[in-house]
Amino acid sequence: MEIVQKIMSGFSLDLGPVKEPLGFIRILEWVFTICAFATTGGYVGSTVFTTQCDEKKDVIAKFGYPFRLPSQSYDIHHCNQTTNTSFLQGDFSSSAEFFVCVGVFGFLYCTFTIILYLGYQQVYRESNRGPVIDLFVTAIFAFLWLVCSSAWGKGLTDVKYATDPERVMRACFPEDKCTLKSYPSMGRLNASVLFGFLNLILWAGNCWFIYKETPFHKPANPPPNVEGGVSTS
Repeated sequence: MEIVQKIMSGFSLDLGPVKEPLGFIRILEWVFTICAFATTGGYVGSTVFTTQCDEKKDVIAKFGYPFRLPSQSYDIHHCNQTTNTSFLQGDFSSSAEFFVCVGVFGFLYCTFTIILYLGYQQVYRESNRGPVIDLFVTAIFAFLWLVCSSAWGKGLTDVKYATDPERVMRACFPEDKCTLKSYPSMGRLNASVLFGFLNLILWAGNCWFIYKETPFHKPANPPPNVEGGVSTS
């Protein structure tokens, strides 16, 4: 309880940083980080085609996050009265989970720093340690966004190839007369890659504004007193 009271007693809401690039860009990072991992995690799609025997039957090949495609099977009912259980091929979970993980941790860091900027600005600026740590962590996240967005972009390309209806329907027999019914919807996943690279731009650009708060940009010692436009010696 004492720790909570000390934290609350030091809280002083100041919306001023929101009007500055430092705080405004951090809020944009918070929003786009949510968009990045939300458009990837929880995604469910399907490739659908039909077999035309005595009656039409839909074949639904489902897939979704984290894109371990062989984890779900689908049945193809052939015209010769046999049933074939098939699986989509490819495990692309590593790039997808890495992308979502960076997004979630980025969201948590943005939340923490926004609270720090708006409620504990005096703590953030009372020493050089706060801006330096902030710059270091922000630079790391910028690098992580570059890596995970590139990896997930490649992973998404592979997911599209593995779930392509023309490729999936190769499991049909010629007499099945398989026809495409619907393509999987990939707009949400395409947006996730776009949000990933937007985050890269935001986090990398924000490094400059945080850098201006550090002693690397500001002089370590104040300049000599100036009186009447002439420096005193």
